[in-house]
Amino acid sequence: MPIYRPPLLAIDPKETRRYAGLMKAKDFRGELITDACQDARLLADPRGSYEIYDYDCQAQRVDAEPPFVIEGSKIGQHLQGCDKVILLAATVGDGIEEEVTKRFQDGKYAESVLLDAAATTAVEQIGDGIEKMLAPKVAAKGYQMKWRFSPGYGDWPLTQQPELIRLSKAASIGVGLSSSLMLVPRKSITAIIGLYRTTAGEADRKHTPNGCAACTNYNCPSRKK
Repeated sequence: MPIYRPPLLAIDPKETRRYAGLMKAKDFRGELITDACQDARLLADPRGSYEIYDYDCQAQRVDAEPPFVIEGSKIGQHLQGCDKVILLAATVGDGIEEEVTKRFQDGKYAESVLLDAAATTAVEQIGDGIEKMLAPKVAAKGYQMKWRFSPGYGDWPLTQQPELIRLSKAASIGVGLSSSLMLVPRKSITAIIGLYRTTAGEADRKHTPNGCAACTNYNCPSRKK
């Protein structure tokens, strides 16, 4: 059960601005975002966990014990051609969330929103770090990675979140679920990454839209244009 504990040396201020819904706010003071990123970096307890499983793309089945059948046509299409998958979880812990709540209760609303956005950026960076760490390892075995896909994207229902918690061994890094199937701590993610065998140049031909390009929530204030 691999555990990933990366150093969080910096948090991207541009992504933090996007998650805060400030991409069109040209006159917003940039130092407030920089300060939020620095505070989040100091408060974060970055952790990740992951496991690799065989995958039957025709049955949309992760061959774990017990097996996990993935629901949803879009996630099935995304994993088409894959014969292995990575199930991962990542979190920045409880500290940031507690500080976000405290600042809001103290009436520091802008600081609270910016710290929350910086925490979102941070946990996505941890997910990116897991991908970058694993990419050369799976490439050495003849595999390429598809971009990570999380419950709630497309038509993949949140009701399958418990299986991602189980298969990613998320409990080992302190990540669980609330009664409404929301991740706890709140600044956490789970995801699946498909692995497919490829020849030179084939990865480009199999490229599919990712992130905001694959999301149907076109009115999201954090959407990349």
